[in-house]
Amino acid sequence: MPSQIPPQRAVVGVDIGTSSSKGVLVSPDGTVLARSVVRHRVDRPRPGWVEMDPEVWWREFITLVRDLLAGSAEVTVEAVGVSGMGPCVAVTDDSGVPLRPALLYGIDTRATEQIRELEDELGREEILSRCGSVLSTQAVGPKLAWLARHEPGVFARARRLFMPSSWLVHRLTGEYVLDHHSASQCTPLYDTGALDWYRPWSDGLAGRIELPRLAWSGDTAGRMSPRAAEATGLAAGTPVTTGTIDAWAEAVSGDAHNAGDLMLMYGSTMFLINTVRERVTFPALWGTVGALPGTRNLAGGMASSGAITDWLRSLFGDPSIPGLLAEAETSGPGARGLLMLPYFDGERTPVADPAARGVLAGLTLAHTRGDIYRAALEATGFGVRHNVEAIRAAGGHIDRVVAVGGGAQGRLWTQIVSDITGLTQDIPTHTIGASLGSAFLAASAVGDADIARWNPPATHCRPDPSTTARYDELYTRYRRLYPATADIVHGLAAG
Repeated sequence: MPSQIPPQRAVVGVDIGTSSSKGVLVSPDGTVLARSVVRHRVDRPRPGWVEMDPEVWWREFITLVRDLLAGSAEVTVEAVGVSGMGPCVAVTDDSGVPLRPALLYGIDTRATEQIRELEDELGREEILSRCGSVLSTQAVGPKLAWLARHEPGVFARARRLFMPSSWLVHRLTGEYVLDHHSASQCTPLYDTGALDWYRPWSDGLAGRIELPRLAWSGDTAGRMSPRAAEATGLAAGTPVTTGTIDAWAEAVSGDAHNAGDLMLMYGSTMFLINTVRERVTFPALWGTVGALPGTRNLAGGMASSGAITDWLRSLFGDPSIPGLLAEAETSGPGARGLLMLPYFDGERTPVADPAARGVLAGLTLAHTRGDIYRAALEATGFGVRHNVEAIRAAGGHIDRVVAVGGGAQGRLWTQIVSDITGLTQDIPTHTIGASLGSAFLAASAVGDADIARWNPPATHCRPDPSTTARYDELYTRYRRLYPATADIVHGLAAG
């Protein structure tokens, strides 16, 4: 009789991002068997509003998984991991039907009035002490308060609160669960010291919403339901992990979750996560619970980075990325006298100014699109340096830097960031990021897996001393440009 070859064992990881959703099929030893991407756009119905329909997340999950399975030899999927942008506010009825599009994370800046009111009511220092972060556009609590005031009918019918990862878990398993890290960004609903919902505040802000039970990102949240199995092509009963916010899954993917590690996520937004040895609070950053039990983080995030370069490409008529990068490289350090503030969607940390706006200073008729593109890349580097200085001021320690995300695949952007910050960056073998981290968490839930073996460093990006002095001078000007223009752009933002 002919020998029977057993199916290939594998896990699936899916991430719902700001500009795309990504999926990977990975073997137990970390070999990436297949990958798939679905691109999308978020909705911006008004200035400062950034939304997305949760049903899109579910449809894209199905598309990704079916594509992964169709493009591979026969496989047995042993577990599924999920992650997504966040913290988001997706409210549903008690059956899980969305009542409106989800309010996205800190790039949605509509709840500034509610931030001020809650700070007055609860106390800014008390919020920081209990929750690890002050209120900002990143926080969930003010957005719930915004819904209660501006859409009272929706809020009165709301019974459940989801983010992309927890939404997928619910659709796959029927379980209503959120990971501790995501909960720690639901300020001021969660107590980062007690590792639980803080009922004196959460009960008032959540209204009739039943808050989800809490678990760790790599815990098994539930098992695939027959209905979800039919929709996705996966087997009923397949374990599904709790998942987490995309940046924290990205940190896991690059093995950047040990004390002293700093993860830089190059995506539509730039995100920084420093793993610290003990709980630290600092008003200009977010103090959070980590994705893994026993870990704590200081985190920062820029509201726009890769989104600016995508926008510029569209303005330039969608030239090829390699060609545009070549033009930016020819421009040279300093972009031939241009300096940009990257606050095109307001800014999160450490500026914390939703009314901030982008500024491009130094333009002449001699400047080219390569100069402008270079200025945008350098603006991101200056923003990273500003956040790194805040992390160090807060008491964080940076022993190792890991670059992940799609933008880490290109040499120029990472080199600019290293030159501006003076930091050497490890660039892993796989920079596909959060989907790989989610797959690893799934593999860990059903067996032994080692992310250091799955995704070792492939190369290192070291600062070039010859550009250090030039960038130090430009960084000083960068820091002066925001306060010098803030009153003007605030007036423009107000209309």
